[in-house]
Amino acid sequence: MRPAITLYRHPKSGHCHRVELMLSFLALPYDTVDLDMANAAHKAQDFLAISPFGLVPAIRDDGFCLSDSNAILVYLVQTYAKDLHWMPQEPRHSAEVQRWLTVAADNIFAGPCAARLVKVFGTNHDHAAAVAKAHDLFKVMDAHLATRDWLASSTITIADVACYSYIAHAPEGGVDLAPYPNLRAWLARIEAQPNFKPMAPSSIPALT
Repeated sequence: MRPAITLYRHPKSGHCHRVELMLSFLALPYDTVDLDMANAAHKAQDFLAISPFGLVPAIRDDGFCLSDSNAILVYLVQTYAKDLHWMPQEPRHSAEVQRWLTVAADNIFAGPCAARLVKVFGTNHDHAAAVAKAHDLFKVMDAHLATRDWLASSTITIADVACYSYIAHAPEGGVDLAPYPNLRAWLARIEAQPNFKPMAPSSIPALT
């Protein structure tokens, strides 16, 4: 039996939840190591050997270490997925997946992620600007999802996984999802997938 993947995480991180969601969708065994980031465990030398930039999530898979949530999604699917729909090879759909991975790293980070960081973790991001960016993004996504079920293809892909966590938890950052029925229906479709795993509720120290 292959060893379980080790996931280094912060339980309330949407970036980490992306990876947990993918691990769960693929029914892959994994163990978690929760880092005490308030006390700089992510900057310790032993963790920097795993994640050189000192960021979570990171994984160790049979000696192979990798950080960056979107990179980990790509690795997990290309290594373990039996269903090819997670990363379609048809050029247009493949390009759409890449586009939404960029949205996850840029627009989602600057919008709903940053707004949530302020409210949940007390960071010094500009909350009003983050909320405005979130609504700008959600308007585009809601229109995009008006005529389709999934972001990049006719079935769920890693694009949907990458974008899910911070949008689902946008209300924690003070961003109302009520005006976006198509976006909320998309969230519900993801949550209805076999092996869906919600972000774990937990009372833990803030990120620093």
